[in-house]
Amino acid sequence: MNRTAIREQTFRLIYSLEIQKQDNLEEAIQLYEENNEIKDQNAKKYMRDTILGIQKNKEEIIYQIEKNLKAEWKIDRISKMDLAILKLAIYELEYTEIPFKVAINEAVELAKKYGEETSKKFVNGILASVVKEK
Repeated sequence: MNRTAIREQTFRLIYSLEIQKQDNLEEAIQLYEENNEIKDQNAKKYMRDTILGIQKNKEEIIYQIEKNLKAEWKIDRISKMDLAILKLAIYELEYTEIPFKVAINEAVELAKKYGEETSKKFVNGILASVVKEK
């Protein structure tokens, strides 16, 4: 499984967690891996590290999203799909060694594939603001 496919599976898991509000993350991750027949150990490690990393740094990631929204926007106005993409990308930008261009490009591709018509522009704008601050 290549990195893009692993990232897409991770995004799908983040999105499902947004919808389900699962309390036991370990159980949710394991169930997702079983249901989607994910056997690749690199994929499992990346998914687990990312999900737990997002949970650990949840407040800072949400803060990064909120402070880069337009003044009249609130975080609860963002679609769950876009929110999942942003959480994944901001986690990669802030807490991993993944180059920012890769993280942003992959996030925009996910937004094109899964989001609404305006999602790619929205996601790109938020992430560009986050990178400018670094």
